[in-house]
Amino acid sequence: MPLTRGKIGGHDSERLAFTFTMLNEGETVECQISDAAMDELAGTRGTPSIARQGQFVSLRDEIEKIASDLFDAGPVVKGRTIRIFTKHIHK
Repeated sequence: MPLTRGKIGGHDSERLAFTFTMLNEGETVECQISDAAMDELAGTRGTPSIARQGQFVSLRDEIEKIASDLFDAGPVVKGRTIRIFTKHIHK
């Protein structure tokens, strides 16, 4: 079952990832996409952290589709974080 849109978190400069949430039948699912994966989707490299939110918004539909597909492919574990890396980007 596809996840639905949740909230935008923000850039985590310690993990070099952008955080966001999605919903599974009302339950919040924590998600992250690595900076490298976002750049891969955007076809760029080295986006400054201050520009990550804008980058996320412009790629949001694609990112959320990948997160939903990963959620559906994995085991249903409460509290699981969906993490998107470059290996999940298929252009």
